[in-house]
Amino acid sequence: MLLYVVCSLLLCAVGGWVVVNWRNAPAYTLSKLFTKKVSQLAPLPHTFNIKNAQDLLNDLENTPMLPHYNLASLDITNLYTNIPIKETKMILTNILTHSLMTPQTQQELLRWYDIITKQNYFTHDNQIIFQQDGVVMGAPSSGLISEIFLQHIKHSHISDLTQKHGIINYYRYLMTS
Repeated sequence: MLLYVVCSLLLCAVGGWVVVNWRNAPAYTLSKLFTKKVSQLAPLPHTFNIKNAQDLLNDLENTPMLPHYNLASLDITNLYTNIPIKETKMILTNILTHSLMTPQTQQELLRWYDIITKQNYFTHDNQIIFQQDGVVMGAPSSGLISEIFLQHIKHSHISDLTQKHGIINYYRYLMTS
């Protein structure tokens, strides 16, 4: 059996979308700068990502569909709270080491990572919420940090999974609204 897999990331909560505010956090500006610098100096490949539903339809139209093929859609729930901070730092360290930046810049970005990931709280409905695990919702860097981890997992396992399960195409769509 051959499968097409589409993965969409959803940030949901009971009762609907959660709107969080991290702008008053001391590391907000640093988080924005971290995201900008890492994206510029060590861009991620986004190998399996598609931009929108039209891209998905175009890709599917160019793939032969036989009657015995199945389409599977996978959703990741509670993404940010499940990103392992220490493991993702090791992955980031590896990415930065293989980039063309100086060791001093690499170390500075890793220090910024530590500062950002230790300020793991946000406000919601005028309450301060401390998050025990993962990256905080509302921080500008949380999307990038999550993407670093997800791309590592996918690049580490997608080849084995596609062969084991006969997956002929794999796409990833980030749903942000």
